[in-house]
Amino acid sequence: MPALLEVFLQFFVLGSTSFGGPVAHLGYFHERFVQRERWITPEAYADLVALCQLLPGPSSSQVGMGLGLMRAGWLGGLAAWVGFTLPSAVLMVLAAALLMAHPTWIEGGWLQGLLVAAVAVVAQAVLSLQRKLAPDRQRASVMVLAAVLVLLVPRAWAQVLVLMLGGLVGLFLLTPPGQEPSEPERLILPLQRSVAVVLLGLAVVLFMGLPWLSAIARPLVVQQLSGFVRAGSMVFGGGHVVLPLLEQALVPSGWIDLEQFLAGYGAAQAVPGPMFSFAAFLGFNLQPGLEGIAGSLLALIALYFPSFLLLGGILPFWSDLGRLRTMRRVLLGINASVVGILLAALFQPVWQAGIRSSLELSLALVVFLLLVCWRQPAWRVVLFCAVVGGLTLS
Repeated sequence: MPALLEVFLQFFVLGSTSFGGPVAHLGYFHERFVQRERWITPEAYADLVALCQLLPGPSSSQVGMGLGLMRAGWLGGLAAWVGFTLPSAVLMVLAAALLMAHPTWIEGGWLQGLLVAAVAVVAQAVLSLQRKLAPDRQRASVMVLAAVLVLLVPRAWAQVLVLMLGGLVGLFLLTPPGQEPSEPERLILPLQRSVAVVLLGLAVVLFMGLPWLSAIARPLVVQQLSGFVRAGSMVFGGGHVVLPLLEQALVPSGWIDLEQFLAGYGAAQAVPGPMFSFAAFLGFNLQPGLEGIAGSLLALIALYFPSFLLLGGILPFWSDLGRLRTMRRVLLGINASVVGILLAALFQPVWQAGIRSSLELSLALVVFLLLVCWRQPAWRVVLFCAVVGGLTLS
């Protein structure tokens, strides 16, 4: 129990103070658990990060769960997730409750300021991911073609298709830059592999059943939860990428309107911790079906559930998987496609909802400058946009 409590408290502190997105979170984890607490060696930490980059889902939260697993077993992984997610989830539930109790608050100019902030934040994410995941001509071409396909065919299956096509392009046409990663033999985990096999089996059953759950499952709440599970199964590249996936799963069905959706996304920029806590806001507001605190909790669990199964199922075997050169080639194409999906989302729905006049475009440009050139944290510029919007966009 002391080890579980230690894991929870360490990650609760990080979940309360870690602004800046998944890349920044990995830096916070390295400073605390590699340099300060010495829970794990630098080499083993690099191996864990490499595995989480290969898996769909929120990479920083998965690294946190992996650290908890290695520190205190299966319950340690759960304690790490709860501690890191709880602060931001509570804040997102409070924001959703305020919206439900006082619907008129969504009509203020401050809300339009949040939508403008979302434009700048997503644009920065696209630029940052492009520099990292599509820096050369080949991968930039994959990125643009993926964006074109998603824009011309605005369906959830089109996003799955571009990820598959990107993986095929990576497998046959792309070459991993630099040296191969070292053998991940340093990740030695005292975990039962029989449990890992069960988790992998559950993951296979879940992914095979997703099309049915998404289309005809009853009651309606099962369809709504399947939308979160599907989004959590398809996210490569960090929390921002979940935006278009959740929008396609929830908004066209009328379960939540676009204005509410983007308001929650804007609020998610101003809180610490993982971007996936956005699910708590959505689960609180979905109509009919999921609603209230129970809806928030179920939506969060559903969005993270694929990550639990995949990480818990693969991590105990990671030391046996070798250099994974083929998987690295596939991932190059998938990551470039991910940037294309986010680029398409920058236009629809983010830009179309946030930019309606020259004043809003001017504010977006200023915020983009603050983010990219002045290195201001996202939460600070989001609050700035809310204040400016309340004063000028009412």
